[in-house]
Amino acid sequence: MECLIQVFPDVYHLQTLEALLGSCSQLQPTVDVKMLLSQLMDRLSNYAASSPDVLPEFLQVEAFAKLSSAIWKVIDAHAEMPVVGAISLYVSLLTFTLRVHPDRLDYVDQVLGACVKKLSGKPKLEDRRATKQIVALLSAPIEKYNDVVRALTLPNYPRVMEYLDSSTNKQMALVIIQSIMKNNTCIKEADKVEVLFELIEGLVKDVEGIAEDELDEEDFNEEQNSVARLIHMLYNDDPEEMLKIICAVQKHIMDGGPNRLPFTVPSLVFSALRLVRQLQSQDGEVVGEELPATPRKLFQLLSQIIEALSSVPSPELALRLYLQCAEAAGDCDLEPVAYEFFTQAFVLYEEEVADSKAQVTAIHLIIGSLQRMTVFGVENRDTLTHKATGYSAKLLKKHDQCRAVYACSHLFWVDNHEGIKDGERVLLCLKRALRIANAAQQMASVTRGSAGPVTLFVEILNKYLYFFEKGNPQVTSSAIQSLVELIKNEMQSDSTTQDPASDTFFVSTVPYIQYQKEKGGMMGEKYEPIKV
Repeated sequence: MECLIQVFPDVYHLQTLEALLGSCSQLQPTVDVKMLLSQLMDRLSNYAASSPDVLPEFLQVEAFAKLSSAIWKVIDAHAEMPVVGAISLYVSLLTFTLRVHPDRLDYVDQVLGACVKKLSGKPKLEDRRATKQIVALLSAPIEKYNDVVRALTLPNYPRVMEYLDSSTNKQMALVIIQSIMKNNTCIKEADKVEVLFELIEGLVKDVEGIAEDELDEEDFNEEQNSVARLIHMLYNDDPEEMLKIICAVQKHIMDGGPNRLPFTVPSLVFSALRLVRQLQSQDGEVVGEELPATPRKLFQLLSQIIEALSSVPSPELALRLYLQCAEAAGDCDLEPVAYEFFTQAFVLYEEEVADSKAQVTAIHLIIGSLQRMTVFGVENRDTLTHKATGYSAKLLKKHDQCRAVYACSHLFWVDNHEGIKDGERVLLCLKRALRIANAAQQMASVTRGSAGPVTLFVEILNKYLYFFEKGNPQVTSSAIQSLVELIKNEMQSDSTTQDPASDTFFVSTVPYIQYQKEKGGMMGEKYEPIKV
């Protein structure tokens, strides 16, 4: 029988297919019918792939129906056939189907359904050979179509995946995600997103029977990064459908546990913020069935999502996301919403961020975000800026205090916004930073026997120059002159620690002042009184 299959041309097999398949039932019991059928289907598959002109011949003889019937009879007649043998037959049949009938998704689903029927009543597969065949069966449609969306329309596809063990299920989920990323497949319907996340459930939720400490950290991180990248491939230009997609993703990833949320929540947040940017030209108060996707509704959703992350806990990440949402709310002219996000960020900073380095990073993020906000009224802005300056002055290290305080000066002077130009409070911040820098020098002198480098003084000098050029009337040339003299005296002092970086910084600042003086014009006149 094997000689017949291997020797005679493919066209002969096609024309005598019914007789050839019928003879399989007459073979001796010791003959491996499974292998013969697999070889036959492989030959016919290759023949179909050789030229499109031969495909009508397959349709004429109803090859798929005959092969399906023959496989069913063989499996039914050989009850003792191992599961791996039956699945390998379905793999060959599916390969044949995808080559001969690539447009017939119903045939593909029929093969998958037959496999489900064979596996029904059995536990999850533990045989490595069988799971390998299942992976081949599930991978075939994805590789053929280069489009996971088609696989998502097959009802029996997820049913086959249910029989994979946890480890193999995750591998198959990664294959699906990698296919989406490789082919840049955008999934645009919420119902398909639901099916997709059911397929990759092993990656987004804890799996029973596998303890967290059994997971390899590097592999786990790569898996979660894949899920995070996947979220950005779920997009629809229609706001209403996009909101459904976001809600579908939220439903699945919120059960991911404390280890997964820091990976997946940021992607979901930025996906929602992308929709907010799309809608920000609309009135935030609009509600109703005609337009359920509004910025205000999305911000409510975002607040819930980030709150779940902050309780993991992952306070630094949650704080960053709150600030991102605050800026987006500001762009939508939703002052109360933006204020609430800033409030949540400050609460996290005060109650959850304990590490001194993390506090420094967090306060600079808060200052930078607040500086860009122009939506706040006088009262709300004063409250937030007061909080920011207060926390800046309470940082652990003096040099961190100094840098944070002089950064706060930008909160009171914003270019292109006449309503935020308070020169007096800018000067107060700079003077306060200067006092802290002096205190840092004195502390270094007491504890180490020598004063620290003049880096902080030079940094403050550059802030003075910035606001001087911006036209702040409170920052005068005499104040700059005094600071220049202070720096020179400190650098010449024997107790000052020499630092090449600080010296270079100051040496670079002096020529800049000289350049502005020589440039002439209005700016040259302003710089003229400064002697360097």
